[in-house]
Parts: sequence; C-alpha cells; structure tokens
Amino acid sequence: MPGDIAWWIWPVALFAVTFVLGIVAVLGGVGGGVLFVPIVGGFFPFHIDFVRGAGLLLALSGALSAAPALLRCGFASLRLAMPLALVGSITSIGGALLGLALPAEAIQLALGLAILGIVAVMWRAEKSEQPGGVAPDGLAAALGMHGVYHDPASGRDVEWKVGRTPLALAVFAGIGVLAGMFGLGAGWANVPVLNLMMGAPLKISVATSKFLLSITDTSAAWIYINRGAVLPMLVAPSIIGVMLGARIGVRLLRIAPASVVRRTVIALLLVAAARAMLKGLGAWN
Repeated sequence: MPGDIAWWIWPVALFAVTFVLGIVAVLGGVGGGVLFVPIVGGFFPFHIDFVRGAGLLLALSGALSAAPALLRCGFASLRLAMPLALVGSITSIGGALLGLALPAEAIQLALGLAILGIVAVMWRAEKSEQPGGVAPDGLAAALGMHGVYHDPASGRDVEWKVGRTPLALAVFAGIGVLAGMFGLGAGWANVPVLNLMMGAPLKISVATSKFLLSITDTSAAWIYINRGAVLPMLVAPSIIGVMLGARIGVRLLRIAPASVVRRTVIALLLVAAARAMLKGLGAWN
C-alpha cells in the first residue's frame, strides 16, 4: 500500500464504497461480488488475490443469510439445486486453484473480459415469471427436479418442472470455474440459466440461485482461506458495508426507476472492466 496514506484510511474508504455497492446491488438485482471484485480490484491498492477471496466471502455471507428462509418458505428447491451445486462446487475448486496459479496481470485482463461478458448477459437477458416452451427431460425426472410452491402474490399453488438438464449441468460447470477463478459469486448467471434455459419459475430460480451460492462459493472460499488469500482488514469492512447498504437498497427498491438503476450498474461494470484490462495490460497501474 502507498506509504504516505495511513493504513486505516483504506478500510474506512472500503466501507464507504461497499455501502454504496450494497445499495446498488439490491436495486440492480445483481450479487455484491459482481460489483465488488472489479471495482475494489481496480481502484484499491489490494492484491487481486485478496480481493477475490473477499468477494467470495461477501457473496457467501449474503447467500447463507438468505438460504435458510428461502428453503423454509419452499422457494429454494433442494432437488433442483443439489445436482447443479455438485458440478459447480467441483469446478469452482478447480477455478480457484487456477486463478491463484496465474499471474495477477493475467487475472486482471481475464477479469475485465469476464465482466464484459456479464454486461452482455445482463443487457440481453429477459427474465420470465413463468417461462414456457421447455419440455421436461428424462434426467430431470430421474433426479426429481420438479415440485410445487405456494405463491402468496396469487394465492395459489404453482407446479413446476425443468428441462435441458444435461446442457444446464455443462453450463453450471463453466459458471463454477468463473466463480472460483474471479471470486464473483454466480448469481448473475445462475438465475438466467435456471429461469430461461431450464424453464424454472422466476421465484424458484432466484431462491435456488441463493442456495446454490451457499454451496459453490463455500468450496472455492476454502481454497482461498487455505492459501492465506483472505485478509480480515479487507473482508470485515466489506461485508459490514454491503450488508448495511443492502438494507437501504431494499427500502429504495420501491421508488427507484428500474431502468435507471440497470443502466447505472452496467456503466459501473464497464468502467471497472476497462480499468481491470488496463491494469492487466500494464497501461494503468
């Protein structure tokens, strides 16, 4: 870290930035890790390995706080999540090991490219409350990937089934690699795959995605912890800042224009992606 700045300035600045990120993440419907890793990695003087480790713990803390309630209310499905979580957990370990083995410059460049891909997914993906046109397949039936949940909004029970399971398992393997390598969490990808590719209702997709994160991110996080790539001075203010910011974001969600927030999130990600690629290329350190 720069020697002319007191050490305590960085945790305070980190808390302030992550507090804002917590608000924006809720309003934009994205996980905090997707914003945290590229922004903190690009504009703070922490090594990218520590930032990725903190990003995983950040995503993990939010998922663990939400998963039990989502399971109790019947929105998160164990039968849907576990096969996908098994594949994602294995590949996230491989992604974490690969990410820690690569040079920091290569990770910064790859992170910038990955963020551009995430922006493209966010820009094009349209979520559907009750997607149609996806036929259940034999593998999904054999694994019991179906169920019924009660929708309080409509006051009725909704039966759901999923399809395209082999393709989804392959996609979740790739998502696990990205989550472990970059510490981004994976909610940005989990929900579109569950909702649009497999045909799960949106509420089931969002809730099951949270539960998936609590498993896949745990697997990758242990690699970073074991390698000493978790810095308490970075993790503690980040988690506190994002959690407090998320509480404000929930209150603002009722009045904030969705289109404006979406464009703001995309703009932040584009700036962070450019910064990461420039650092990776050695053009802006």
